[in-house]
Amino acid sequence: MIGQGDTLLIATRNAGKTKEFAEAFGALGITVMDLREVDSIPEIEETGVTFAENALIKAKTVADLTGLPVLADDSGLCVDALGGDPGVYSARYAGAGAKDADNNAKLLSELAALPELPVVEAEGPQGKKLLSSARFVASLVLYEPSTGEKTTAEGAVEGYIMDSASGEGGFGYDPLFYVPEFGLSMAEMSVARKNEISHRGKALRLLLEKLR
Repeated sequence: MIGQGDTLLIATRNAGKTKEFAEAFGALGITVMDLREVDSIPEIEETGVTFAENALIKAKTVADLTGLPVLADDSGLCVDALGGDPGVYSARYAGAGAKDADNNAKLLSELAALPELPVVEAEGPQGKKLLSSARFVASLVLYEPSTGEKTTAEGAVEGYIMDSASGEGGFGYDPLFYVPEFGLSMAEMSVARKNEISHRGKALRLLLEKLR
């Protein structure tokens, strides 16, 4: 298992995500790098049907190519009224290359097309209707190629999809995702609060507990 003094490769080119992981693993004496520092890593086709499967595909593929222990994550939004969609297709719900606004519009369109929406017991913010219960889910997989050992963790945050966006922060589906406990959409929360309750934050804390 990876430990103090080791180097961990994060299967991402997202600087913000790498910074978050670097701060967390630094406390364990583990150095973090990402795919921006590694040559010739191809685009990895995510063929899994679950977040955990896709995270493992990414972690194992990169680990086998580099020989380094690799941490990969996969995450997305699961909407109950849509049978769990967009799920693993969250980032490309409106098609390849879709932007956040496109995916949000597609989500509202799919919900509007339903013959009947489920009853939502929770009360939404003033002027907003809650369309369906939903959750953000994140799966993390740390894969060690020398042993084939994998460490996994998953986190989720529960909420509801609103009928229109609210808030300027965050990204992805955050403006539509309402958390009744705080009376805010994810896009209206401070970065600190969002990280505290987020699906990725929960998964990361659980993974670190397992490593300790």
